[in-house]
Amino acid sequence: MTPTSRPEDPEDPVCTPSAPCGVTDISHAVFRTARAHRMAAGRLLRGAGLYAGQELLMMRLWDAGPQRQAELIKLLELDPSTVTRMVQRLEQSGLVTRRPDPDDGRAVLVEATGAGHALRAPVEDAWRRLEEITVAGLSADERGELARLLARVESSLCDAAPGPAEVCGDLKA
Repeated sequence: MTPTSRPEDPEDPVCTPSAPCGVTDISHAVFRTARAHRMAAGRLLRGAGLYAGQELLMMRLWDAGPQRQAELIKLLELDPSTVTRMVQRLEQSGLVTRRPDPDDGRAVLVEATGAGHALRAPVEDAWRRLEEITVAGLSADERGELARLLARVESSLCDAAPGPAEVCGDLKA
């Protein structure tokens, strides 16, 4: 048995038949936590008529104004076809518009519509609620420690596999 492994214990939420104990305990826990967080976000965002992930695109448009679709692809670190489908769905819902970039006719600008801007408050409310759910049961000290530890994990991951400045740049500054 390695120092990080434990015998399978049905009472231990980290050790389950689908997530065996061993040297990947932390990675499995991070994966499962991220998945549960995304599912909770999806449930909360449904009230605003969005799917998880779409709010990140909308947040960028709210904060930075119209963006080239290619920039959104880089920022979101998703496959171009995924972002294209996301933009198409948001456009069909009347939340964004697409138009040629006046500075480069080959590029497409994506812009939030009035209806898209109206979602800002409900999305911010959903994210506040998600934060409450995420840290429910943790003391203020535990919340601070969790934030500190997650920042260290994020920094380690960015150092190991550097990504775009938008993702890891703040950690390197």
